[in-house]
Amino acid sequence: MPDQLLFAIEVTLNGLMAGVMYALVALGFVLIFKASGIFNYAQGVMALFAALTLVGLQNGQVPFAHLINAIFGTDVHHFGWHLPAFVAIILTIGVMILLAIIVERYVLKHLVNQEPIILFMATIGLAYFMEGFGDMMWGSEIKKLDVGLPQGISESIDATTYNWFGYGFFIDRLDIVATVIAALLVISLTLFSQYSKQGRALRAVADDHQAALSVGISLRFIWVLVWSIAGFVALVAGIMWGAKSGVQFSLSLIALKALPVLMLGGFTSIPGAIVGGLIIGVGEKLFEFAIGPMIGGATENWFAYVLALLFLVFRPQGLFGEKIIERV
Repeated sequence: MPDQLLFAIEVTLNGLMAGVMYALVALGFVLIFKASGIFNYAQGVMALFAALTLVGLQNGQVPFAHLINAIFGTDVHHFGWHLPAFVAIILTIGVMILLAIIVERYVLKHLVNQEPIILFMATIGLAYFMEGFGDMMWGSEIKKLDVGLPQGISESIDATTYNWFGYGFFIDRLDIVATVIAALLVISLTLFSQYSKQGRALRAVADDHQAALSVGISLRFIWVLVWSIAGFVALVAGIMWGAKSGVQFSLSLIALKALPVLMLGGFTSIPGAIVGGLIIGVGEKLFEFAIGPMIGGATENWFAYVLALLFLVFRPQGLFGEKIIERV
């Protein structure tokens, strides 16, 4: 088999893995948009906040240590114990649920039936608040996240492909784990949306808030539920990205890479988030591999946005989004 074809196959596989990571972030956007019509600008910061909280709890870090030391002249930073990864994850899920309750009670409840732009601006304010709050609570230094996930090259895939083709594929084991987890999340969320009572209520709220209220569906409960699920998705995304590149404040920028994914897949489709992520992941890797050397490289930074722009021109609702028809 020609070397260039083998390289292209390896690039495609790595692109699929990267696409799954993008899709994990996009899922949080889709869930909140489906239930409330809100484009949640804070989703990327939620992933950062969840990862910061997980690392802080796992390492026994004292919350607001810098603030406490500055006010009282103390020098406390850690409790002196370390939590197992599983316990820290469970506690972090509890924190994200508490965050969902606070957001609903003090933000969303006061903005019912407001214009979408007002709700969008509220999430921008929430994003900046959470970023500053996370900095004050856990510190701004880069943190290592280790929950026991395998990392590094998959030696079995490397050995198998070398025996088959005479060339070993470099596939990161963390990317394989992320792919499996993302697949399980999508299946679970799809089954929840289609077959559970709360899932049907969520879809009813997405169609018409007033009609859902008229048949006894609690809008406040649905918003807490969907923001809690989005917080869990943000935690999973934060774990994957944090384990890959460390927990740092640039982690919140992964939301920007999710925007082209949403434009391709559609803002209201859970499977669309996955398909869009795979298209973006594979497309940017193959474009960099095939076209990048001809035009100076660094095409991964803008390829996704150019592709999204084309979709906005020719199919603005995305591949799986609902076509909007308005009567005039």
